[in-house]
Formats: sequence, C-alpha cells, structure tokens
Amino acid sequence: MSNLSGIVIVTYNEKWEKSFILLEGFLKKTLGDLIICVEHVGSTSVKGLSAKPILDIDVVIEDYCVFPAVIEGLKKIGYYHQENWSFEGREAFGRKDPLVPWDEKNTNWIEHHLYVCIKDSKELARHLAFRNYLRNNTEAVAEYEQLKKYLAKNAIDRATYTEGKTKFVSEILERVMK
Repeated sequence: MSNLSGIVIVTYNEKWEKSFILLEGFLKKTLGDLIICVEHVGSTSVKGLSAKPILDIDVVIEDYCVFPAVIEGLKKIGYYHQENWSFEGREAFGRKDPLVPWDEKNTNWIEHHLYVCIKDSKELARHLAFRNYLRNNTEAVAEYEQLKKYLAKNAIDRATYTEGKTKFVSEILERVMK
C-alpha cells in the first residue's frame, strides 16, 4: 500500500530476518570487541508484522570511549556518521550506496537504518521494549499493522505517518517501561 508520499507497507517477509543475520555477522566481524551486540529492532524484527521493507539495526556499545573507533570501523565499510540525525545515546549512520557494508563480494544489501547505541541509553531500551512487547502480543501486532496500513494510505507525508504511530507506540512503552 502506498500514497503520494511514497510510504509502502508490505507483508512480513522471512527474508528480513535472514538479511539481518547476514548484516549482524558482518558488523560483528568488522567491529569485533568494540561492540557488545547487534540488535534487530523496528517492525521488520517482529514475525508476521507488515512493515516498510527497511531494517532497523542497533549496534550496542559499552560507552562513548569506543565510539571514535566504531566510527572509523564503520567508515572503512562505507557508512558515515549522520550527526544531524543523532542524539545522546543513539548515533545514526548513513550508507554511501546499496553495496554498504562493503564486503568485497559486491553484495547488494537490503535497505537498512543503522544506529550505534550506548548499552544504557533510553532509546535502546525503548527499541527493545517495544520490539519485545510486539513479539509477545499478537493482538498488538494486528492493531499496529492495521494502523500502519491506514496511515500509509492516508498520511500526507512521512512526518504525518510517523506522528500517527506515536500515540500507539507511546502507550505501549508507558505500560512496559514502568
């Protein structure tokens, strides 16, 4: 489903999990001991949930002491730090092209958003809490999917789409993060 703003919601695809596992492995191999783990978050991480076919990935680090080395490691494989999209505890990274991360095999990776999160950051806690809640609540998945499809069809732009999801997400987070 899409509208003039270009928002597309597609049926859940098993490929999303497989693509994440490949990206996770490559990121772990590249960044090694600099990171704690790599988390698949967002709608594509919830089996059965229709979503925009874009993975959200959180690379988790201990603290900002290792962040400069993480930036350098990600830079070597084609990512760049998007400071204007970042805030304390969650740093955003862009890709130079669809072949990022560069793996010397010219892999055309699935579209994804990459973030580096401090292990104790509020944003990481929110991402994991929301994902885990949806993974364990099929009624919430159905409600969220219905809302996303409605918004994709009726939103006038991406900002309106995102704003339309905010109340639903906030209510769940308020419940689960007490």
